[in-house]
Amino acid sequence: MLRAQLYVASMAMEASSVIFMRVMGMNGLWSVPSTENTRMVTEKQTAFLKSGQKAFDAVMSGKPLDAVVMAAAKPLRSKTSANQKRLTRLGPRRTF
Repeated sequence: MLRAQLYVASMAMEASSVIFMRVMGMNGLWSVPSTENTRMVTEKQTAFLKSGQKAFDAVMSGKPLDAVVMAAAKPLRSKTSANQKRLTRLGPRRTF
């Protein structure tokens, strides 16, 4: 269960940095594409659907709780990790 907890905690830290960069982008301080606001809404629908499906499959297969948590977290973390890497690469907006 500790592995699942660390995995979810890492996902939460990535999500926090993504939120920070997106808010900075909304204020013109971070380089984000013009489609970022739409992307941050639409990607969640797909990720949470996949997460629910994976968790349901794990529960119905009789997997232990830590496996259910990991199954639910993997689709979400794949998005947070990819977003964090992508937005970090774009970096702050240079205004000078």
